[in-house]
Amino acid sequence: MSATAPEYSIDVRGLNKHFGKKHVVNDVSMRVERGEIFGFLGPNGSGKTTTIRLMCGLLTPDSGSGTCLGFDIRREQAEIKRRVGYMTQRFSFWEDMTIRENLDFIARLYEMPNRRQAVDEALEGLGLATRSAQLAGSLSGGWKQRLALAACMIHQPELLLLDEPTAGVDPKARRDFWDELHRLAAKGVSVLVSTHYMDEAERCHKLAYIAYGRLMTQGTAAEIIAEQGLTTWTAVGDDIGALSRALQGKPGVDQTAIFGAELHVTGKDAPALEATLRSETAGSQFKIAQSQVGLEDVFIHLMALSQDNFGAAA
Repeated sequence: MSATAPEYSIDVRGLNKHFGKKHVVNDVSMRVERGEIFGFLGPNGSGKTTTIRLMCGLLTPDSGSGTCLGFDIRREQAEIKRRVGYMTQRFSFWEDMTIRENLDFIARLYEMPNRRQAVDEALEGLGLATRSAQLAGSLSGGWKQRLALAACMIHQPELLLLDEPTAGVDPKARRDFWDELHRLAAKGVSVLVSTHYMDEAERCHKLAYIAYGRLMTQGTAAEIIAEQGLTTWTAVGDDIGALSRALQGKPGVDQTAIFGAELHVTGKDAPALEATLRSETAGSQFKIAQSQVGLEDVFIHLMALSQDNFGAAA
C-alpha cells in the first residue's frame, strides 16, 4: 500500500495523447474513488483502453497530470504497476501448463515470498482448486476468464484494470464474474472496466462515456440518464421496422431502436415526440406508451452525437 491512503484511487486532469496525427485522448479529467467500480463505455476505437492506460501510468500522456493510488502517473509508474492488476481483452496464459502452474509462474514474476500460499488462496478464492491440475488450454471461456482474474489478483493489487473482460463468455459466467468484482470492491479494491453490455454498465457505481478521445459524460447511471433530458416512448405491433422507417426525420424523433418486439423512440423535445407518435400511429394497430429512459437509449443517443468527433480525432 502507498504511504498515504488517498480518497481517490485515480485523480487525473487534462490528459492528452496523440498517435501520429490522431488525437486519441482529448483533455480527459476524472476521479475514481477507493472501492469503486467505474465503467467505461463507448464505440470501438474510441480511446477507452488508451485512457485507462494513461490514468494508471501504463502509458505516458503528452500533457496532463494526476495520481494513481497516490503515486504520480509520470514519475512513479513503477510503483503504480506493482499495485495494479491488468486483465486484457485476450486472456494471457500458457495453454500447455496447468492452472496451478500458470498462477505459480505469475507469483514468481512478482517475487512473492509466500508463493505457494498465494497460489492456494487464489485457487480457493475463485473456485479453481478442483481444476488446479487441468491444462489452461482445455478450459472453456468462463473458466479461462476466472483464471485470468485469479492471475491479475494474485499479488493483491489495489486497483484492477479490466478491458472488456466478459467478451465471449456465457451469461452465467458473466454474472458470477460481476458478483466477484463486487466482493472485491467491498474489500476496498478499485475496478476500472470497459464493457459494451448495458446490464454490466448498470452494475457499476459510476460510468463514463468516451467517444473518439473525448469524455462526453460521467457519473452514476441515474445522473447520466437525467443529464441527457431524453424522453422515450415504446411502440408494439406488427412490422415495427416499417414504423421505425416512417418516423425517421419526423419532428421530435431523434432516434429509433428496435428491442425485440418493441420499438423505442427517443428525443429531447417531449411534446413534439408525442405529437408525432400519436399522428403516425393513429388508426393503426400499434400500441404506444411512454416508458422509462434506459442507459441503452442514452448511449445510442450519445453515439449519434459523437460521430462528428471522428473527423477531429482521425
